[in-house]
Amino acid sequence: MWLPILGLILGLAVGYISPFVVPVIYAKYLSVGILAALDSVLGGIRAAQEETFDAQVFLTGFFSNMLLAASFAYIGDRIGVDLYLAAVVVFGARLFQNLAVIRRHLMKK
Repeated sequence: MWLPILGLILGLAVGYISPFVVPVIYAKYLSVGILAALDSVLGGIRAAQEETFDAQVFLTGFFSNMLLAASFAYIGDRIGVDLYLAAVVVFGARLFQNLAVIRRHLMKK
């Protein structure tokens, strides 16, 4: 259970200290992709606590969520509608839901 959390912290630290700057034009795509990835990571932690974790489900969900979220942002840019907001709302709500379940599991232990 601690490995995904350690990976998340390590990834955030490397991202914070690296000199890489994302151009503003790609900021929407990256932000919804990261949000989708965080949703998958928290979903994986939740599944591990519930002892239903499956690596194949995690990996396919991780990449398909990121691809779908980035696709929404791209299609929305092409048609002039902020479709990335749909991904932000859905993945944001799922993040808070997964975090609440994880917190409840930790409090019960």
